[in-house]
Amino acid sequence: MKKRTAVLAALTALLLLCPPARAVSTNASCAVLMDAESGRVLYEQNSHQPRLIASITKLMTALVAVEQGADLDEAVTVKGEWLGSEGSSIYLKAGEEITLRGLLYGLLLQSGNDAAMAVACHTAGSEAEFVALMNRRAAELGMKDSSFANPSGLNDDQHYSTAYDMALLAQACLRNETVAEICATRSVTIGTRTFVNHNKLLWRCKGCVGMKTGFTEKAGRTLVSAAAREGQTLICVTLNDGNDWNDHSRLLDYGFQTYPRQILCRRGEVLGSVRVEGSLIPTVAAVTAEEVGYPLKEGERLVMDVELANSVQAPFEAGQTLGEALWKKDGETVARIPLVAQSRAGLDVREPLAFWERLRALFQGAV
Repeated sequence: MKKRTAVLAALTALLLLCPPARAVSTNASCAVLMDAESGRVLYEQNSHQPRLIASITKLMTALVAVEQGADLDEAVTVKGEWLGSEGSSIYLKAGEEITLRGLLYGLLLQSGNDAAMAVACHTAGSEAEFVALMNRRAAELGMKDSSFANPSGLNDDQHYSTAYDMALLAQACLRNETVAEICATRSVTIGTRTFVNHNKLLWRCKGCVGMKTGFTEKAGRTLVSAAAREGQTLICVTLNDGNDWNDHSRLLDYGFQTYPRQILCRRGEVLGSVRVEGSLIPTVAAVTAEEVGYPLKEGERLVMDVELANSVQAPFEAGQTLGEALWKKDGETVARIPLVAQSRAGLDVREPLAFWERLRALFQGAV
């Protein structure tokens, strides 16, 4: 693929009309505010410092369990050896049956440590095997400063993470429809149990869609939240924050006001064309595969580059990748999207030409 760069000015249309950025701070030891779509960090405070994380651990527990593909409506028989965890509980009893879905609601809404152990052991066969899955998934998500030692978040020297890493985990949880739906649930009744979400931001913060609270005396108050407004979703994480409800509300308001989402391109937008070989169609339009947005504050500019193949060989189908569009800020790529064929091309001119050549040869031989 040969690079063809189309620097489309500085996208002056993206000069924003929002007010100037205002100062913001928190009471947390560590904090981060991240745009969920792009991963751009909008605010950070010691965001890569490892700390105890308490029950926000359970986001990883839920994600791993759901991604294993088990039937969430399958009845789980609670075993006595799964019980006895200290801390918060949904009061499971040995021998009772509850669905895996019910355990996940008890895990994320009620923060049950017994639910965490039941989810882990049912999913992987043992706590140790499940913890191995947690650490493997953390590595896949790029959580470079995290280590998990249990599925509930109980204090352990080998159990820690950072505000930034937990924001990466929150991104993955938001992409998982099941986990995202449970995190956003205010209350639910499962059998004889009614679980009420501990996350007060679901009632207090505009557009809040979750995600998880946590607390131990050593870790302090920990909180992962997310909110969606006008097509933009922001993630906020604080560790050891005694004023987390107010801090999250202020940080989220700050992010939406100061870094609103700007649409860089819409799905199906034509950004170039590619020469077609082996077809009566000379060129095919290269269009964006999906909509792309990026958070920008007043005065920030992006430059777009388009990279396309020199040509494409027929036949090909609509949607075949032809290149990509990249948006750069201060020379660094901050967003990218595949460019695909707008239409198919199935007519190969070589067969018709071969037919006429054979026909001409036939008549020449008869003369």
